[in-house]
Amino acid sequence: MTSPTSQQLYRFLEDRFTCAQACTECARACAVRASLVDPDGTERQERVRRLGIMCAEVCDATCRVLCEENQQDEEAIRVRVDWCRSICLESAHAFDEYPGAESAAGSCRACAAACTDFLKTLQ
Repeated sequence: MTSPTSQQLYRFLEDRFTCAQACTECARACAVRASLVDPDGTERQERVRRLGIMCAEVCDATCRVLCEENQQDEEAIRVRVDWCRSICLESAHAFDEYPGAESAAGSCRACAAACTDFLKTLQ
């Protein structure tokens, strides 16, 4: 962001925090969902479990990046947040096909929406 106004800076920080919170919630929901799936189950169950674990790890890493106070490269943040958004959407789609995973799918979609909103402040 080049010389932002105080209102732009406030929105940027607010959206960054909202995105980090959504990532944390998504990571928690995906980790719980992944732990409930039988690792010796069908190929579809294994895919959902792997996606849940990956989504939790990506969201956790994204949250850590967003919470760092040091000056960061805006492009690096954009790439990280966009990656998180993509993984969340893929996970939500996979969870939609798995009974009992509605809550995790909802958390993934909320995180993807927060990522999208945050990305708008970077443009």
